[in-house]
Amino acid sequence: MEIRNSTLADIETIFGLYRMAAEYMKERFPVHFPEFDREMVVKEIEEGRQWKMLINGELACIWAITWNDPQIWEEKDSDPSIYIHRITTVPAFRGRYLVKEIVRWAKQYAKENNRSYVRLDTVGENQKLIQHYQESGFTFLGMVQLKDTSGLPDHYQLDKVSLFELKVD
Repeated sequence: MEIRNSTLADIETIFGLYRMAAEYMKERFPVHFPEFDREMVVKEIEEGRQWKMLINGELACIWAITWNDPQIWEEKDSDPSIYIHRITTVPAFRGRYLVKEIVRWAKQYAKENNRSYVRLDTVGENQKLIQHYQESGFTFLGMVQLKDTSGLPDHYQLDKVSLFELKVD
């Protein structure tokens, strides 16, 4: 397994995975990924915040990080954290608990960057996903209604948000 930054050459693959994930979500959950802003993803790639996991040279999953997330985390955003967004797994790699691998990577990455927490959120009360994140090491902090969703991807306007955090040792 190898984790490295995504590149601009990956952009079509990234958007293909987002579309595939949205279709998968539509079949199972009331809230799903919207069409994400291309400029946002390009910026993440250029800033080294879009990541990919390769297993035996094959793309297995992607995700993005940010260093601040004040609209979602409000006053907790002042804690030194990394925030994971849009974990998307290639269908052939589902069920392999790749989030646990992302957690191992994220804890180390957070330590190297003097961060105390790894955090993530998901829109809606998806019990299966809540359990999956808890089994991967996150503490479920509960659900919140965001006060300001302006500038956030569209799905944040559809439901409450489930919050998760992991203290970095």
